[in-house]
Formats: sequence, C-alpha cells, structure tokens
Amino acid sequence: MSNTTLETPELTVAEFRETAAHIEAEVGKVIVGQKDVVRHTLIGILSGGHVLLEGVPGLGKTMLIRTFGQALNLQFSRIQFTPDLMPADITGTDIMEESNGRRAFRFQPGPIFANLVLADEINRATPKTQSALLEAMQEQQVTVANQTYPLPKPFFVLATQNPIEQEGTYPLPEAQLDRFIFKINVGFPSEEELSEILARTTGKETPQADVAASGERIVAMQQLARQIPVPTPVSQYISRLIVATHPGNSPSPMVNQYVRYGSSPRGAQALVLGAKITALLNGRFNVSFDDVTAVAPAALRHRLLLNFEGQAEGIRTDDIINDLIQHVPQEKA
Repeated sequence: MSNTTLETPELTVAEFRETAAHIEAEVGKVIVGQKDVVRHTLIGILSGGHVLLEGVPGLGKTMLIRTFGQALNLQFSRIQFTPDLMPADITGTDIMEESNGRRAFRFQPGPIFANLVLADEINRATPKTQSALLEAMQEQQVTVANQTYPLPKPFFVLATQNPIEQEGTYPLPEAQLDRFIFKINVGFPSEEELSEILARTTGKETPQADVAASGERIVAMQQLARQIPVPTPVSQYISRLIVATHPGNSPSPMVNQYVRYGSSPRGAQALVLGAKITALLNGRFNVSFDDVTAVAPAALRHRLLLNFEGQAEGIRTDDIINDLIQHVPQEKA
C-alpha cells in the first residue's frame, strides 16, 4: 500500500519506442493477433488512463490484461465482479484488532490497492458497487470511514465486459464510462489466428511474458508523452471534433439524426493524450491529424449516447465517428 515517489529518469523518443516495442513483443508471446487491441491498450496505459475492453467470452480479454501485468512487472490484482460484490470488497474496510488488552480499528486494504487492477465483467456488479471505483479512477484515492488512502502509483483499471449477455448485468452509467480513456472492441480471431491459439494453449508448455518495463519506466514514458507539443491547427481540429459530436449544428448527418448526447471534454483529453503517444510510437515529436483520427474510435465510441432512433436501427457509434471524421474539416475554414 506504499505510495512512495518514483524516480523517473528522462527518456528519449528512441528509448520510448524501444520500450513500447519490447512490451508489445512480450504481450505478443501470449496473445495471438489483436495487434490493434494491444496497441490501444498500451496507449491507454501510457496515457495514465483506464481502459474498458468489450468482447464476447473466450477472446482472451482477461488473459491480455494479466499478460500486461506480467510484462510491466506491476502489482496485479483481479476483482471478479458479481451481483453480490459489495463496495468494501473492493476498497477495503476497517477491522477491529485487540492488542495488549486494547481494541482499535485498523484499515484492511482491498484489492483496489494495486498498480494494475483487472475489473473482470464489471457490468455484473450493482451500480452501488460499480460506483466504488469512481473515486479510485478519478482521484487515485479511496475514502473509507472519512479517512482517505492514496493508491499506489502508477495506477490503472483495465475492465472487461460482455456485450451480448445482458441478463443479470447492470450497464455502466455514462458518468463511469466517461472515466475510461478508451473503450476497445475485441474482435473474433481469424482462421489462422485461431489455429495459432490452439497450438499455444493446448500444447505441453504455456507461453509466458517476460518483464519488459518497470513502474518507474512507465511513469517516465507518461511524463515524456505529456511534453509532446500539439500544433494549434491540430488542437483546434480536436475541439471541432468534440463540438461536432453534439447534435443540432453538427456537420455530420449521422450525429444530427442518431445521437442524443455527444462527448464530454474528457473525450478531447483522450484524443490529445492518445495522439501524443501515437506520434511517439511513430518516432515523431509532434502530433499530426492522422494521430488524432487513429485513436478517435477508441476515445469516443463510449462517449456518444444514441437516441431512440439510433438504438432501434442498430446504429454503431463507430459508424458515426467515421462519418464525423469525414465531415469535420481538418483545416479551419
């Protein structure tokens, strides 16, 4: 439960790219394919944010997060969300102890006190329990019985949810979805990838990821990413994109027809941070328009709330984001 200050030596862009490539290579030892999923999860971690992975059962979402924990050599904790899970089961609670004839309360930290927290099937817990994560995700602290306890640094929540099984689930409220910097859709593997998965998982030995980075290196990479400048035209483009997610005067026909509420300012922050890290991963010390559009689906798909017509017609938010990118000009008129 220590919260010591990490010494973070300065990094070069080359060292940033080398470390990121090493992390992806180690995760690739265990996870077959899913390069975009791995890349966006890494970008989310290097942004200092939290990531929500959505996909049907059996696609390796939990394994992916566990593998990141191995590759990053971080204190890992898994919380299996169930309907009977209580907030204290996550945050911890005060327990009574007796010593030398005296009784006193001592705080027993819960599984949230880790560097990398896997919130497995997060939509299976009740809203009361889900809300126990809100303070931790936003403030990186936990309050129990009027006492505040800081969480270890770095701190990430990587959550999973199943999009097809709705019975016995509690959809995440928009306020909590907004705390995730990215929502990543995990797709079904190809025929070749499935064959490779079978070879890796049914053989004599199960592949394991080696350590590729430390917590100190991750924090240093985060600090370097925040130093990347964003040109004024790119910053203005991000602002126009976010404003255009709101129906009414949006240049996107799909937004005006199918969206009830658009993105919050956190969506703009997600675009900026994601674009900065994308630029670094490509060996550049400046952010381009392409860096923004590359992370736009992951940053915005959970921040657009469809209206009744959009839900009834089965409109995907990814299609709306693509329409948005097509209709919002990169250069200001």
